[in-house]
Amino acid sequence: MKILIFHGYLLRGTGSNIYNANLARALAGLGHEVHLLCQDREAGSLDWVNAVGTWPDAEGPESIGELQFEQIRQPGGEGSVTVYRPPIGKLLPVYVEDPYEGFEARAFPRLTDQEIDFYVGSNVAAVEAVERQIGGSDAALANHLIMGPVILARAGVRPYAVKNHGSDLEYTIKPNPRFIPWAAEGVESAAAVLVGSHHTAASMWEALPGLGLEEKTGFGPPGVDTQAFAPLKPGEHEGRIAALRNEIANEPPSTTFGRDADEAVAALDAFAAAEGPRVIFVGKLIVSKGVDLIVAAWPLIHRQNPGARLMLVGFGAYEMGLRALVTALTDGDIQSARDIAAIGRGLEGGEEEPLSYLTDFFSDLPAGYEESGVQAAGSIAFAGRLDHDEVARVVPAADSMIVPSTFPEAFGMVAAEAAASGVLPVCAEHSGLAEVTATLAEEVPAVESMIGLPLGPGAVAELAGKVNRWLALDPAERLEIGQNIAESADRNWSWQGVAKDVISASAGQVRKVVQS
Repeated sequence: MKILIFHGYLLRGTGSNIYNANLARALAGLGHEVHLLCQDREAGSLDWVNAVGTWPDAEGPESIGELQFEQIRQPGGEGSVTVYRPPIGKLLPVYVEDPYEGFEARAFPRLTDQEIDFYVGSNVAAVEAVERQIGGSDAALANHLIMGPVILARAGVRPYAVKNHGSDLEYTIKPNPRFIPWAAEGVESAAAVLVGSHHTAASMWEALPGLGLEEKTGFGPPGVDTQAFAPLKPGEHEGRIAALRNEIANEPPSTTFGRDADEAVAALDAFAAAEGPRVIFVGKLIVSKGVDLIVAAWPLIHRQNPGARLMLVGFGAYEMGLRALVTALTDGDIQSARDIAAIGRGLEGGEEEPLSYLTDFFSDLPAGYEESGVQAAGSIAFAGRLDHDEVARVVPAADSMIVPSTFPEAFGMVAAEAAASGVLPVCAEHSGLAEVTATLAEEVPAVESMIGLPLGPGAVAELAGKVNRWLALDPAERLEIGQNIAESADRNWSWQGVAKDVISASAGQVRKVVQS
């Protein structure tokens, strides 16, 4: 089949980027001809991309110019992936503002209607050109509720499915009713809308009533590369991490994936050399990911597990606030920690808003907490950006992953990847995260008391307690349980299954989400 995918962003990093990269690879692996539109300027460097198409002489929607191809490598099997970069200019509309080298990334609510029209029009022209080039697609997928579905609808692509990743809904559509007409236009022509959880489905139905979405919403969670994310044998972690740190230390500068290589190398070295358990977080360093809960809980975890190491993998606007919190706790400066909790969201650039879980915890500290914080000095490392392939080499080396998001998540992808690696994910007990943990707890009852974290006044202490309970198990028992959760992840979240579901959804065939 000829399958068209509109993504619009990169093919590395996190979230929808990783979803689309793995989806394209899985579809090609099933023998399909994949045509993927995005803005990754280094797509040709990916070893699964066969060709790249661009419009170097384009002048906007009214004059898109001639499509030009660069053949990168011949397909290794029956399937293939061609990546196209539509000519949208320097302005890249986003749901969450992060730096994108080569672009001015600006959140949708800060765009004028004219800027949105230019973006949509340029992409429509590009999709139309691709459709002419390939003689029409057999199936198609638009990512996010805006603007991907509108682009496919206006380009006349039929049939197509929509993948709701969550950030589009929660960060743009729900707080800004201005975007409802664009979302409505796109989903009305779609054969199906895929979501990662019951929570996301219910949130979408509430935000976009009267469109008949209840009848065409189906389950379509992200998948896990269960070959990349797989359990390690005892003692394998040191060589695995050492190889990665050497590659990062010797890497040339990247035009799209900038990072502090020295900091990443130092973090990996410390992680590999840990004399105790290794705990990891992977995700955006923003307030809604709840990373500050991990930092606050760490003195309690480290006290029970001397020699333990915590590595925070990711980047974001809250990074400096988190670094300040680490410094305050490891200096024994509880008052500064309380001040950080009181400022809260103001530390990532918004208005000041206290972080209630932290303020509750810091108002009544456990005995000896201050001393435990000082003793934990040097045990927390910030790794910064790691590519997804690099994350896959690190996560299996951990003993536990913590996913304490305080904001709804469409699906707990990083939690599923940890599980596939045989690593226990301790996750906030809500939205898509709760559905991941519920699946694992049902199939592996031994983890039920440790895997789900209810958020409330006692969240920090409870987080520490659950992680400590897991780390206190005999290593042989942890190894056996880890293998069981890895097998559960493979059964439930392999990418080949996801790819087949996307093809079916394009034709309107879905595993329907039933209203509760």
